[in-house]
Amino acid sequence: MRIKEASPFLRRVRNMEVLRVQTIASKENDGAIPAIFVRAETEQPGMTTVKGVNLEVPIIDFSNPNEEKVLHEIVEASREWGMFQIVNHEIPSDVIRKLQSVGKEFFELPQEEKELIAKPAGSDSLEGYGTKLQKEINGKKGWVDHLFHIVWPPSSINYHFWPKNPSSYREVNEEYCKYLRGVVDKLFKSMSKGLGLEEDELKEVANEEEMLYLLKINYYPPCPLPDLVLGVPPHTDMSYLTILVPNEVQGLQASRDGRWYDVKYVPNALVIHVGDQMEILSNGKYKAVFHRTTVNKDKTRMSWPVFIEPKAEREVGPHPKLLNQDNPPKYKTKKYKDYAYCKLNKIPQ
Repeated sequence: MRIKEASPFLRRVRNMEVLRVQTIASKENDGAIPAIFVRAETEQPGMTTVKGVNLEVPIIDFSNPNEEKVLHEIVEASREWGMFQIVNHEIPSDVIRKLQSVGKEFFELPQEEKELIAKPAGSDSLEGYGTKLQKEINGKKGWVDHLFHIVWPPSSINYHFWPKNPSSYREVNEEYCKYLRGVVDKLFKSMSKGLGLEEDELKEVANEEEMLYLLKINYYPPCPLPDLVLGVPPHTDMSYLTILVPNEVQGLQASRDGRWYDVKYVPNALVIHVGDQMEILSNGKYKAVFHRTTVNKDKTRMSWPVFIEPKAEREVGPHPKLLNQDNPPKYKTKKYKDYAYCKLNKIPQ
């Protein structure tokens, strides 16, 4: 087992702002990895994963003609799990395959070409190609590079951060987003009715027309010591909802009863995460899922989450119709940008 920074190349890893995980993984270092990636034993997936058990989170058939059954399953999963997978969701498998293909092609480009759309130093926005995302209290790093950009609404898109290569990237992402909006609409309507509200009330209070669809492509290169590192550390998403497409390489884990389990991979399924803003809107009736990602020794894992978020200035708090003397607000109402700042900088809300 090699952890020490044994070469000039590994010593350069201290400058993590410019050195990408993909670059580190591509170098021959006799199986060594920089110490900055090695987790404490209490976090290492080799020590903390329940082995041999796939967590079978609820799988919901979106095409089931029994709409009441679908509604009940979505609401139950959102309350009890904060996570579920949907199949037969009307996004053609070919559309998903193309989304994965153009994302993979981007990450396989020469490094200097990827850097053309890097997140600018000091930018308050998440958009762009990069590595560092959020502050970790212990100073450790995740074994992942990423690309962020907004895919909806058109008024919020900055095409500077969309890859020009492959040339079909824009067309493919726009087609995926067109179908995705139908999935989001059905989820919001179901979750609204599950709270005892009219089907459009949750969308109205979230201001559907202004909701941002923020795509993130995660690229987790092979790692020689996968049991010691994490791709992304344990967290809940800040969004209302997250709709995630994974590739076939196992890596998503969820916490259940204080233990970590692999989430079963279901081909062509969409993985749905309840995020912090939905938990807040529902005043705690729906639960944001605590999850993390692991990496593989031999294979590259990728995922394509789309975070459905409020605009920065949008105030989010518990829905007024859910509050009364017996059910007071459990969360503060605050602007989303203030919530995000606190979360990313590990400041109590």
